[in-house]
Order: sequence, then structure tokens, then C-alpha cells
Amino acid sequence: MVLYNTLTRKKEEFKPLVPDKPTIYACGPTVYNYIHIGNARPICVFDVLRRYLEYRGMEVTFVQNFTDIDDKLINRANAEGTTVENIANRFINEYFIDAKGLNVREATVHPLATENINEIIEMIKGLIDKGFAYEAKGDVYFRAQRFEEYGKLSRMPLEDLEKGMRVEVGEHKESPADFALWKAAKPNEPMWDAPWGKGRPGWHIECSAMARRYLGKTIDIHCGGQDLIFPHHENEIAQSECCNGVPFARFWLHNGYINVDNKKMSKSLGNFFTVREVASKYGYEPIRYMMIASHYRSPINYSYEVIEQCRASLDRLYTCRENLTFAQKHASGEPMANENEIIENVLARRQEFIEAMDDDLNTAGALGVLFELARDINIFTASQPSRRLCDTALTVFDEMCDVLGILYCKEDKSLDSKVEELIKERAKARAEKDYAKADRIRDELKSMGIILEDTPQGVKWRWEK
Repeated sequence: MVLYNTLTRKKEEFKPLVPDKPTIYACGPTVYNYIHIGNARPICVFDVLRRYLEYRGMEVTFVQNFTDIDDKLINRANAEGTTVENIANRFINEYFIDAKGLNVREATVHPLATENINEIIEMIKGLIDKGFAYEAKGDVYFRAQRFEEYGKLSRMPLEDLEKGMRVEVGEHKESPADFALWKAAKPNEPMWDAPWGKGRPGWHIECSAMARRYLGKTIDIHCGGQDLIFPHHENEIAQSECCNGVPFARFWLHNGYINVDNKKMSKSLGNFFTVREVASKYGYEPIRYMMIASHYRSPINYSYEVIEQCRASLDRLYTCRENLTFAQKHASGEPMANENEIIENVLARRQEFIEAMDDDLNTAGALGVLFELARDINIFTASQPSRRLCDTALTVFDEMCDVLGILYCKEDKSLDSKVEELIKERAKARAEKDYAKADRIRDELKSMGIILEDTPQGVKWRWEK
């Protein structure tokens, strides 16, 4: 498998430091509000990465943090007259509702910044002791100029970065490029004791401390959105490598941006949507499908037309699976004339799927293979496939869908006894060639929202869309 490494700007073969036991750290949300559709992309994309590595037999340790101390949380808590902890707990719970709706698996660990204050303080002490950080009136800053490789992820030289920076009022930096590791206590803010005074951690240091605690000093993959490359991930590299003395992350993966109606998503433009808002109109699954329908490094566009296309694509796949499970249920033991050839083709689709995913997690290509398989299935289920063929095709089809995390919204296929009797009565009427009666029953069922389809394997039904 090859992955595009932002650090080197090229695809590289991925092999975990510990064979078959990759470690992944994904930057999670700041929990002051519901997650928006921009947040949903890395959540879904890197869930697929984890699923695929597990599908290939690896034991993945996946860590995704929650930032539960930040200016945004403090401001919201003060505005609502409550505590930062209450705000954080509330929106962590809301996150899990949305994540479940998007079929995102829970991380191995979901650490909180506030649960790792001791680890953060220890890391800051280490940086101060080595001369990479300094205390200034209760704040602690990282000396960016001391790290010779600063800017290696974003490919932005430090001198160029400093030109666009300035020292904010109240800051006591030695250089504009220096960034906060610890912020001195202010009124009406949560605070913790530290050797340099009461205060709270800066944003960047929390991820370095949690990654080291839960995954070690060097991790296999660090991932997140492109907007995190600078300054967040750049600063993580600097403080982690200066403190630990070893490379921080071997691979850096970043997903592309999301536009809304071909414009950058922004609250000021009025095109800012939470996952909950979109899901209330279209459901969660089309959102997930949209996030993986393009290559993860490409920008994607959210619009009414796009989400409807995603719904239509999912409908095609659901219909295929329904056709296949119906054929499986009614299959005989007799093989089709060219059955071995069909099975070989189905297994070849599996290999094509793997090749697409091995090429930098090409979910767009993998979906293309899934639809090719769906076309093959629709062709042979129109005849009389054997149980062996149906079993093989269903296994491969479900494997692909599970890796991509789609087709998880199963319909209730149960019917009440009255409807079942009507279907049996219609079948009897057709057998007796009483087609007028059969048509009347079909129309009655349709008025109840049930569509019938006569197939070589028997009568198939579905709820009307």
C-alpha cells in the first residue's frame, strides 16, 4: 500500500513500525458546537483508512482527541452562564450521535485535553529544560527559531512566516513566530497549577502530549484536514521532535477542503451547515457517501444536486443487494452454464478493489469497482444463479461496502399478516391465470406503499421510495 505523505510530497510505501500494528492519531473537533460538514470529511475518510487496514488484517490503534479547553468553549460557557466542562460534555455527546449516524467507529481512545494536563506540563517542562521554550510573565512560548527544520511540513521558510506575523497585545514573545504552550490564568477561565504559574495549555501542545501518551514518541500516521497543516501540525512537529528527540510522525495525511455551492464554507457567507442540519433533510448516509465519493486529497463541493446524486447512487447499491439476497434465498444447487467464469470475475473485482485502495486510499476508484460488481450481479440475478454464486458475490459485495462504511441503513422488511396474505392470494390468482384479480391486488398493495416485482425466482417486494 502506498500513501501520499504531505511531509515528503510524494507517495510512499506504508509499512507500520511494528508489523501489522499501525498507530494513527487523528485531530478531533473542538467541542463547543455541533460538528459541521467540513469536520465530517476527515472523520469519514480516516474511518475508511482504519477499516481498510483492519480489512487487510492489521491491528490498528486509532486515537482521536477532543479539544475540551479553548477560547471558543470559554466564550460559549460564559455566554450561557455555565461551565466549560458542561459545554464540552454536551457537544461530545452530540458528536457521538452524529458519528454513529455517519457509521464512524469509535476510536480506540478518545482522550480529552483536560484529562492530560499532567502529560502536557511534563512535556512543556522538557522543552524549557532543553532551551526550546521559555516562560514570560506566566505564559510559556516555544522558540520556533531554535528548531532548524521548522516549516518542513508546510514548506514555508521561517523568515517568510515571520513576515506575516505580529505580536498580539498582551503577548511577551521573543519572536513573532513563537507560539504558546501555556497561557497564564485569566478571570472566569479554567486553570491548573504549573511550575510557572496557574493557567491552561495552548492548543498545539495537547495533541503532542496525547499522541506520546497513547501511541508513543513516534507514530505511523498523523491525519487531519488541510487547514491543520499550518500552524497546528507544523507546531506539533516542532515541539514533539524537540522534546522527544525522534521523528514525530512517519506519514502525514491531509484531506481536501469542502466548498458549498462552489464557494468556501463560511458563517459570514451564510453557507455554513452542521452535519445535524444536513442529516435532518437527507439522512446521514448520503453525507458519508459524499465524503468518500472523491479522492480524499481532492476538494469536494456540497450542494443540493450533489447530495441527491449520492442518494441515487446509494439506492442503486441497495437495490443490487436486495436483488442478490432475494436470488440467494431462492437459489437452487444447479450451477449456471458459465458459473465458474462469473465467480472468477467476482473475485477479480475484489482484487481490483484492493488495488484501488492500496493506491493512496483511492475510494473513488474503489466505488467504481463496487458499481462494476453491482452491474455484474444485476445481470446474473436476472437468471437462475446457484447458491454458491450468490454466496460468493454477496461476500465480496458486503466486504467492499463494509470497508467503505456504506449500506448500513437496513430497512424493516417485515410485513404484517394481511399484506403477506394479499401477496400469497395474488400468486395464487396468477397461477390460476386470473390476471384481473392479480392486478387488483397489485394495485391495492401499491396504494399501501408496497411495490411488487415478478422475477424468475418468484415475487419480490419493496417499499415504495
